Amino acid sequence: MAAITISVSTVKPLGDRVFVKVSPQEEKTSGGILLPDTAKEKPQIGEVAAVGPGKRNDDGSHAEPEVKVGDKVLYSKYAGTDIKLGGEDYVLLSEKDILAIVE
Repeated sequence: MAAITISVSTVKPLGDRVFVKVSPQEEKTSGGILLPDTAKEKPQIGEVAAVGPGKRNDDGSHAEPEVKVGDKVLYSKYAGTDIKLGGEDYVLLSEKDILAIVE
């Protein structure tokens, strides 16, 4: 089987999907205790890397997405599909799974 090499620039989400680069996990607690990999929680904050054209309306047009590339977002804990590209973690999720834009 041939290996496929893709980069973030070649990923184009479809419909209302959003491609998010996951922020790094916390290595230690606020008290200074180092966390082992098994104790770390899945991050819920990331930066939008790519956005689809938006959800299709009944008349065939696309609804404008509420997020744009570069936005820092908070998303649902168990939402989306985890993807690893070039050693970086990403998640592909539906726009409805994004809870807020973090400023």
